[in-house]
Amino acid sequence: MADVIVAGAGIIGLTTAWRLVERGWNVTVCDPAPASGATRAAAGMLAPASEVVWGQPSLYPLMVESARRYADLVERLVPGRPEEVGYLPTETLVVAADHADRAALDELTALQASLGLRAVRVSSLAARRLEGALAPGIAGGVSLPDDHQIDPRAMCVALIEALGDRVIRSEVAGLLREDGATRGVRLVDGTEHRGDQVVLCTGLGSLPELPRLPLRPVYGDILRLEPSRGARPLLTRTVRGLVRGRSVYLVPRRDGSLVLGATTREDDDPRPSAEGVHRLLDDAWRLVPGVLDTRLVETMTRARPGTPDDVPLVGRLDPGLVVSTGYFRHGILLAPLGSEVTADLVDRLPVEPGMLAALDPYRFHRSDPTTGGAP
Repeated sequence: MADVIVAGAGIIGLTTAWRLVERGWNVTVCDPAPASGATRAAAGMLAPASEVVWGQPSLYPLMVESARRYADLVERLVPGRPEEVGYLPTETLVVAADHADRAALDELTALQASLGLRAVRVSSLAARRLEGALAPGIAGGVSLPDDHQIDPRAMCVALIEALGDRVIRSEVAGLLREDGATRGVRLVDGTEHRGDQVVLCTGLGSLPELPRLPLRPVYGDILRLEPSRGARPLLTRTVRGLVRGRSVYLVPRRDGSLVLGATTREDDDPRPSAEGVHRLLDDAWRLVPGVLDTRLVETMTRARPGTPDDVPLVGRLDPGLVVSTGYFRHGILLAPLGSEVTADLVDRLPVEPGMLAALDPYRFHRSDPTTGGAP
């Protein structure tokens, strides 16, 4: 049985490790605090349609294909128990706060339709029949039947339980390299773990041997709300919206709580922003007035690993090293596809050339990023 070491235990590292175990590898996962980074803050929207934005043609097919694979991943991880990981195949409802937002939403709907994504326009009345907590003044919306959700925290609990004692709660400090190939990792306490393959899923975490991966931190504020004692849950499906041109979303959990998000900022400040928290609550209130009757139980900020084109970096860097990072805000959605492509690379199985090119970690460099070459 061959050995593989996975550095990083966010959603990408954990799903990749789990797939490799399925394939018969002897897996070791190294992370001092599994699932505590960007994964912990994620809302869990599986939204290939509502995450579409202008100018990202190489990202669209990846999101659609990964969403298509989610049900199979969940069934294999928790057979017959999708509720354990919060997998809900209910539609997403996108609404507009006013007529200007409705015009912008109509343009986005046209783009979605041009890409073959299902999007059904609904009137204000129809939207409020679906979700009675919506504000009376909303200007209609769109139903996205293929945009679903999962609970990333519950998903990671299931993955960690499945991996068991293969998870080592320690940080990787460096790579062990021999004759131009990676042969293992060195932990912060000096312990060395050798393997046939190493997979880097460390998000923004850098190692001395990898100085030039083109990653940047993109912070986001996200809130969690709970209903007042005895109150009924506000929503039954994910509600996304446009409010004065800004995006906001509310994702309901099985316990009646809501995940409200998310801001996007690149100010290198890891603390929650008062402005961001205020804006999220104000925009959510304009769509779902009842949020003011909830209790704010968590305010969190995490840095998401962004790339210049917001498409992940997945590829082989040397004969013993594969990298899988840079998933930006799409890590949860892209986990099935990203982990499978990464596992295929570890297994040296063929990957569809167009997908491999889109994910190529060398695409922004004329030389090997592991050697610090000039971009």
